[in-house]
Amino acid sequence: MADDTSASETSQNGPQDGDRPDALTRLDETTDALTVLRDSFTEEEPLDTALQRLADTASRAIPGADAVSVSLVDLAQPRTAAFTNTRLVEVDEKQYSAGRGPCLEAGRTLQAVRAVVGEHVDEWPEFEAAAADHSIRAYLSVPVLLPVPQSAEQVHLGSLNIYSYTAAAFDPFDEGLMRLFTMTASATIAGAHRWQRAKDHISGLEQALVSRAVIDQAKGVLMAVHSCTADEAFSMLVQRSQHDNVKLRDVAQALLDSVTRS
Repeated sequence: MADDTSASETSQNGPQDGDRPDALTRLDETTDALTVLRDSFTEEEPLDTALQRLADTASRAIPGADAVSVSLVDLAQPRTAAFTNTRLVEVDEKQYSAGRGPCLEAGRTLQAVRAVVGEHVDEWPEFEAAAADHSIRAYLSVPVLLPVPQSAEQVHLGSLNIYSYTAAAFDPFDEGLMRLFTMTASATIAGAHRWQRAKDHISGLEQALVSRAVIDQAKGVLMAVHSCTADEAFSMLVQRSQHDNVKLRDVAQALLDSVTRS
């Protein structure tokens, strides 16, 4: 999944400072990448799988993109869900822990953010240090927005982050291309997002049903042993759960395990 190509190897293959493909060539490359991305998506796949495909395709959509990651920031704790170079994930993680940086700024403003390393030391010192440590010289972060069904609104999912070892790698035209890229890709990513949420919801319901069955069995054991009612048996389980600071289901399972062993 991850491409661990070194900075020196990658920079030799990518565009050098001042050597940029013309706008039409860049537009053609982005269009081709979008076609590949659209044709490769399936209706039912985990969100992280879809985002990994997004990262892999984006790395080919823009000249100078030496690596790409996707940050999920619609969570209590942001995380990097997809990447093409595992060593560069630290650049994003330093931003998460500090609570600031271009990828978080893109999410806050819902605008593309370009950063040339060395120009934002006071604003984003943690990002600057991590980027410099990994020889990153330019960084472009674009918000990923998902359409809401039967609504004109959009939900902010995260950011598409592009790294380059070349300071002149990205310009305003690249920002526009990546906004177009993420806007077009969002419809297919939204399908994976809905599928993932539905899968998580079903998994949660299944777990709840299992927990309920375990608790009911434990109540039955206590009712038989103590000749008590169902409510009294449940209260016993709750008291033990609170006393031991253990989940109610785990208390019930421990009771059933002790009966089985005896």
